[in-house]
Amino acid sequence: MQNLAGKEYPPFTVAIERRWIRTFADAIGDDDPLHRDVRAAQAAGYPDLAAPPTFAFAVAMEAAQPLAVIDDLGVDRSRTMHGEQAFTIHRPIVAGDVLTGCQKVVDVYERKGGALTFVVTETTLHDQRGAPVTDLRTTIVVRNA
Repeated sequence: MQNLAGKEYPPFTVAIERRWIRTFADAIGDDDPLHRDVRAAQAAGYPDLAAPPTFAFAVAMEAAQPLAVIDDLGVDRSRTMHGEQAFTIHRPIVAGDVLTGCQKVVDVYERKGGALTFVVTETTLHDQRGAPVTDLRTTIVVRNA
């Protein structure tokens, strides 16, 4: 397995649609009207439906960013798991956003005598005006053979 620390991935762009926000809210059991009712979201000061805070990870998954890292490691995906996720939210993601993200591997380290490898990535999401929206920090854990 190669050490990817410092590797930057090409930027990706994802358009955010109302349907996607509603589907995500359904999947996590969040019935807040801000994620479902445009009028409620606008009354709360949002231009359109507001996504739940963890939606940013779905954006990264839509662009296959975590999978790109796993593929570059050259390991069987069945030996990997999602270890940790953290978010720095600059503003909520809303329907109509066109987000551009960039992912970078910031750390790779081993634990348990080399039985586990931890790969830490950071992904920044900016809106169509270039303003920061969310920063994600993700840890992927690899069970080594």
